[in-house]
Amino acid sequence: MRAHLTVIPRLPLPQLLLDLQPPQPPTLDNFIAGENHELIARLAALAAPGCFDALYLWGGAGCGKSHLLAATASLALRRRPALLLEGMRRPASADFRAPPGGLVVVDDVDQLEEEAQIALFRIFNTARLAGLGLLLAGSKPPLKLKLREDLRTRIGQMLIYEVKTLSDSEKAAALQRHAIERGLKVDDGLVNYLLTHGRRDLPSLMAVLDHLDRATLERKQHATLPLLKEIMQLSLLPNDHESRSV
Repeated sequence: MRAHLTVIPRLPLPQLLLDLQPPQPPTLDNFIAGENHELIARLAALAAPGCFDALYLWGGAGCGKSHLLAATASLALRRRPALLLEGMRRPASADFRAPPGGLVVVDDVDQLEEEAQIALFRIFNTARLAGLGLLLAGSKPPLKLKLREDLRTRIGQMLIYEVKTLSDSEKAAALQRHAIERGLKVDDGLVNYLLTHGRRDLPSLMAVLDHLDRATLERKQHATLPLLKEIMQLSLLPNDHESRSV
């Protein structure tokens, strides 16, 4: 009798896997500083009571601005009132109820609508009297912000920091550390492939490692290049060469 060979197709990698290690909340300690050590120290000081500095951070997508703002607001809340607003929420002026002696943190300031811009300008005018610290962030330096001229001028008078992106060697070290923290063993070849073919920003690269970690647990196998390629192709995150320009 002729035998029949049944070919069982390989099942695609499940995209909803149990994450045994939820992401850590953003802190100044778990931010990979790179060339931003001075900025980190300044933010730590800004979170302290009685600090009335006004800082503006800018940088491209994935540089870590939102991480730094959330981390500073969280640290400040242990010591002083803090208000964190995200420009993408398009907050109304009623949201800008600045706490006396507190810290006002506004992300994506270049996304604020007209009413919110007016409210923020008024906060600038009363910040010293109310004992407020200010921390703002946007995607561009002040001169290129598309905001009301009076508000843009005020922002230009703040302490201005560009959030420096990491070099490839710094990203590789950060990815290795992230993998170790998750208990995932990856060799240099896997990290180099990810840096070459993955997105350029560190959060996206770390997200790939998180998916790789969950896949190894699901399949009960070690991290391999074919498995990494499969995850990147599934997409979860693109791996084409166009992502090099992101």
